Amino acid sequence: MLDINELKFDEKGLIPAIVVDAKTRQVLTLAYMNRESLQISLEKELTCFWSRSRQALWLKGETSGNYQHIVSITADCDKDALVVMVDPDGPACHKGTVSCFNDKVYQSDSRDTFSLQDLMTLIEGRKTEKKEGSYTTYLFEKGLDKILKKVGEECTEVIIAAKAEDKKDTIYEISDLVYHVLVLMTEAGISIDDIMQELASRHVIDHKIKQEKMT
Repeated sequence: MLDINELKFDEKGLIPAIVVDAKTRQVLTLAYMNRESLQISLEKELTCFWSRSRQALWLKGETSGNYQHIVSITADCDKDALVVMVDPDGPACHKGTVSCFNDKVYQSDSRDTFSLQDLMTLIEGRKTEKKEGSYTTYLFEKGLDKILKKVGEECTEVIIAAKAEDKKDTIYEISDLVYHVLVLMTEAGISIDDIMQELASRHVIDHKIKQEKMT
């Protein structure tokens, strides 16, 4: 572990801290820390910054309740900037948005980003605001039995493709399965965060088991 005395604070005694959601990997905000606020952050495991406008310490969430629970803090190669991974209790921005970064300056047409959460958001939209001709909306209209039937069918298709050792077809069928599982999750009120938390708890259990075997 790096000693905080090895960090390089600027001439004002500050170091930039890029705050990132540990689950979604979304950049939430850019703030600044001094030695005292960093030390408080480490002790409380909550983000504490130095407010340049108020010239005072600022424990994020103290007023709003939107605390940021620290998962990890990592310094860059020059030791003059930090990435703070957090589990947030609420929006990071004072305007009420999840992130402070919302206004795009440029977006490439050929290098667009994609995430499972983007797909999940689209699927959720098809359930709440039904779109005529949408296959996803059709599944929701048919109900749980239809969705479960499709999940079962796609599971079978994955098994057939994998058994045939056809990588391209297996990727295709797994993608179909993931999509239909996301539809099922939406129907059941299950979020991606719910699944990530369950997987994380299993990781902790698995890590403990490995340690016990070593002792």
